[in-house]
Amino acid sequence: MTFTRYAIYYAPPADAEWSQFATQWLGWDMEAGHAATQPEIAGLDLAEITAVPRKYGLHATLKPPMRLAAGCTLEDLQAACAALASHLAPVTLEGLHLARLGRFLVVQVSGAETALSQFAAACVQGLDRFRAPASEAELAKRRAAGLTPAQEANLTTWGYPYVLDQFRFHLTLTGKLPKADLPAVEAALNTHLIPLLPKPLVIRNFALVGEDPEGRFHLLHRYALTGVEAG
Repeated sequence: MTFTRYAIYYAPPADAEWSQFATQWLGWDMEAGHAATQPEIAGLDLAEITAVPRKYGLHATLKPPMRLAAGCTLEDLQAACAALASHLAPVTLEGLHLARLGRFLVVQVSGAETALSQFAAACVQGLDRFRAPASEAELAKRRAAGLTPAQEANLTTWGYPYVLDQFRFHLTLTGKLPKADLPAVEAALNTHLIPLLPKPLVIRNFALVGEDPEGRFHLLHRYALTGVEAG
């Protein structure tokens, strides 16, 4: 399969009960590479609620989607991912919780995030030589949302505003919802997903993913974090 862009994700373990439910909730299994049957939940149109995030699969972005730079190959990127992972240690987090990000519903980290932010920064910086520069249209699209000076600096340097000091780890579960719909969707997630979330959460690998020509993301490989945590 040909891929148009690549990204580095945190992809929850496929065999965990919570990630299996969240994958079905979204309706796309990026590890298997096919649609997932969405659960039927009274009063909710999950197909509509999850239409925007579905194609990305269940994930938290570490290095945002990028086209490969001229002269770089997928094999080069894969080798660099393996090398990077060998120097990064697993990250232990207190847990996860449901949150609102504007009018999107997401899962975010509970507790301290310093080690997580350092991990994400290593992915952004350590693999940036593989990123083709953003086009003027891409830059304009990002700037249209209104960026702070720090976000503009990140966009110029790293091709994306919300990295490094502007990074917010999250797994997106919905598109932008009408305010009136938020409580019902939150209630469903609090009933079906939140009791399954792990405490603690240990991130043991990162995933290289590729975007197919239809815009759906596929998990290509998980790279185990085998570095030694600083004492």
